[in-house]
Amino acid sequence: MNGLNGRYSAARGGGFSLIELVIVVVIIGIIGAIAVPRMSRGAKGASDSALRGDLRVLRDAFEFFATEHGGDYPDGADLPNALTAYSSARFDDLSATKTTTHIYGPYLRAVPKLPVGANKGKNTFASSAPGASVVSAGWYYNPANGEVRANCADSEKDDAGVAYNTY
Repeated sequence: MNGLNGRYSAARGGGFSLIELVIVVVIIGIIGAIAVPRMSRGAKGASDSALRGDLRVLRDAFEFFATEHGGDYPDGADLPNALTAYSSARFDDLSATKTTTHIYGPYLRAVPKLPVGANKGKNTFASSAPGASVVSAGWYYNPANGEVRANCADSEKDDAGVAYNTY
């Protein structure tokens, strides 16, 4: 009798039986069946979360701009520069560097790219509201009230059926 406490003989090997291997393979299969569908939805869910985050950043930038410019939102002309450059009290007077008169901003390092929909990857602004027909721009912006939304068609929706342009 060799082995621990004399209970195991030298003839018995230390490998796994066929039944033990089948059980392990079945357990791995069950875990895979649960994990794969969840992981495949992960990319879509990440894009939806990115859209919410980008909208929050853009809306905060517009609100901060309006706070520093007497309640006025930037107009549609040269909008990306209005958010990424320094401005004076007159928000149409922009500068790439901070000066004694250009003390406001910048509000963003760069305009984020739209992470979803047909206009995915675009960081430009449109002045016509998204809906049935969408122009080629990433974001919709209304200078009258500072509203910003994803420039997506009404048919472009998340997994819950909510249109991206209503976020």
